[in-house]
Amino acid sequence: MQAIQQLRRFPTQQPLLFLLLAVVVWFLLYRSLIPASEALVAALPVERDSHLGGALQFFFYDTPKVLLLLIGIVFVMGIIHTFVSPERTRAMLSGKRLGVGNTMAAGLGVVTPFCSCSAVPLFIGFLQAGVPLGVTFSFLIAAPMVNEVALILLFGLFGWKVAALYLVMGLLIAIFAGMLIGKLNMEDHLEDWVRKMQNTQSAGNVGASVMSWGERIQHGFGHVREIVGKVWPYIVVGVGLGALIHGFVPEDFMASFMGKDVWWAVPAAVLLGVPMYTNAAGVIPIVQALLAKGAALGTVLAFMMSVIALSLPEMIILRKVLKPRLIATFIGVVATGILLVGYIFNLVL
Repeated sequence: MQAIQQLRRFPTQQPLLFLLLAVVVWFLLYRSLIPASEALVAALPVERDSHLGGALQFFFYDTPKVLLLLIGIVFVMGIIHTFVSPERTRAMLSGKRLGVGNTMAAGLGVVTPFCSCSAVPLFIGFLQAGVPLGVTFSFLIAAPMVNEVALILLFGLFGWKVAALYLVMGLLIAIFAGMLIGKLNMEDHLEDWVRKMQNTQSAGNVGASVMSWGERIQHGFGHVREIVGKVWPYIVVGVGLGALIHGFVPEDFMASFMGKDVWWAVPAAVLLGVPMYTNAAGVIPIVQALLAKGAALGTVLAFMMSVIALSLPEMIILRKVLKPRLIATFIGVVATGILLVGYIFNLVL
């Protein structure tokens, strides 16, 4: 009993040592996710190469991955809030000119290696910090859509012109979609618990500069309990659905459907891609296979963007944070941008 009490006091008595150990443990857990997920599937009476085996491995890997990212990012953001007030963060990322904050957030999204579901934790962290809604959406769109792995693979497979056009179009969608959502003033369509959390932090930041490191760590833990405690069921359900799609959707069907270079192929590709879920690196082999079967490049890129930027599992997780009207607006704006990209690529290449 005494040992448990000492363990509980450890973060406040040795805060810097606790932070160092926490980083090491988090990193080791993250690195062990792939072998652990493979070991779990191997322990089950399921063939690893079967549809069910692929879906289970995906679920065992992605669920703890997203939860670890959520816990780590929310904890760090909770500590950052004890140094930087929400008002200061909001002013910094709002920018003095229209679109500056959106451009900064979209640029940050390009260099962060997140899929659509993995980007949600940082999106929530930005909302916590009081970052304007439109700016947070620029990050949420750019992070999965303009992935550095996708850029490298596109450069290697199709050359620098395709990679550069993909980068520019992806950034433009993220920046202008964020600006448009910001202009619509839809802050009232954040879920009530998110808005309440923002107001509470704004009022409770007075005197933060005199906090000890132990108190800052406790503040970080408080954020983790509050946010992860509310969001985790949605993550499990969302990733579970993504795992089923990942394992059971037939690729041959997609290839035959998207191989037709007709005017409706682009919107059909977007509709087909939205329910799916994978990261940019995972969808590149599918892109290569579809192009080898004669599909138009713009149609295939529209499919790729919808898979990685508008996945159904992401929407399920976002539903805990956003009300349906704001989610519908987000889908409509981004889908419109993706359609434009598809048609422009088909027109110029």
